[in-house]
Amino acid sequence: MEGDSPSRSEQKLSLTGSVALGTGVMIGAGIFALVGQVAELTGGWVPWAFFAGAVVVAFSSYSYIRYSATNPSAGGIAMLLKAAYGPGVVAGSFSLFMYVSMILAESLLGRTFGTYLLRPFGMQDSALWVPVLAVVAIAAAALVNLVGNRWVERSATVTAAIKIIGIAVLAVAGILAAGASSLGRLFTAAERTPPEAGWLGFLAGVALCILAYKGFTTITNQGADLRDPKRNIGRSIMIAIGLCTVLYLLITVAVTGSLTVAQIVEARDYALAEAAQPTFGSWGVTLTVVIAVVATLSGLVASLFSVSKLYDMLRNMGQAPGLPGKEGHQSLFITAGLAIVMAAFFDLSQIAALGAILYLVMDIAIHWGIIRHVRSDVEAKTWIPWTAIVLDIAVLVPFTILKAQSDPFTGITTVVVASIIVLTQWLVVRRRNRDGEPSRETPAQHHSE
Repeated sequence: MEGDSPSRSEQKLSLTGSVALGTGVMIGAGIFALVGQVAELTGGWVPWAFFAGAVVVAFSSYSYIRYSATNPSAGGIAMLLKAAYGPGVVAGSFSLFMYVSMILAESLLGRTFGTYLLRPFGMQDSALWVPVLAVVAIAAAALVNLVGNRWVERSATVTAAIKIIGIAVLAVAGILAAGASSLGRLFTAAERTPPEAGWLGFLAGVALCILAYKGFTTITNQGADLRDPKRNIGRSIMIAIGLCTVLYLLITVAVTGSLTVAQIVEARDYALAEAAQPTFGSWGVTLTVVIAVVATLSGLVASLFSVSKLYDMLRNMGQAPGLPGKEGHQSLFITAGLAIVMAAFFDLSQIAALGAILYLVMDIAIHWGIIRHVRSDVEAKTWIPWTAIVLDIAVLVPFTILKAQSDPFTGITTVVVASIIVLTQWLVVRRRNRDGEPSRETPAQHHSE
């Protein structure tokens, strides 16, 4: 890259490191904590729900890849929204939607860590120790990030390998134990428990499955830290999505082959560990717990690294506040602090629902921005983001309807959080315009009229 010294170039993330960071965020709480919640909505169609989630995400990834390959930066999503909508309330609000959904993902990882670590002791439902361990995990991941990029990349590469191999071994062994016919059952409706709410329930379940893939968006924030980003961002995203799709299909087939839907729902926060017990006994549970602990801790390390980059960009754009005093690692401290608060006060179901809604709304805004304002600049084919918008709405609406019926508190919380974000952005932009502060432009210029 132009202006990079050899030593600086060596410090940048490789394609392998980027994929490891992406899968590190993706293979975490999503697959370990959400299988039970997805089964509650989709019945025995869990594997197909995760496959449908992969299809939705594959279409969604196009907009991120086209923009990030053209304008690689440390705040990929924030820059994309600014390019599409200008440095105002809309771009700032949706950028913070993404930021908050990522923090919710981190709190989900933290609580999943606590839940699985306590499973061998029968304390996985503890209202005290689950949040305590979640806070410890997030704080530990923040300390790792203070060491620097090389340590983060090395740890992410090693732990990604452990997760991929470990989950693959569990999945394949589970499928073999259940018999090869468990794979055949994927393509037949026989003996499959239907969703209670029919297609509405299935589509709502897909919305949750998307949380297991949305970590791919953190790869767009690596632009300033990635070697040859214009080429490698897209490759990294597609490889990460492909790897996760295969793993998720294998593990969900194994789980549904080992447990009934009722059993999966009953153990919804730790379904993978429960599924290992009938086939492998206590050692299978222990192995699952070890993999879950590695997955969630490494996911936290990778997520804090990427999300802090996004917050850096938001602060530089004047759309998010900093702390008084020296800058240093402010973004890391703010991100970890907010994740700790959310992990302490919200349960897994509430965190997942809030994160899914905020993410999907932001995702729709991304695709609309590409279509309306920057499609010629990034040479995008508009039918793909249009398809992504339709798919997002198709899963968001059923999920919102069913969640409002079953858990009104989470629905109200989502509205409150979204309103606070928009109001805050309106006040920030109004003050900036009143004071005549210069817009802190970045290499990507906005194209709103």
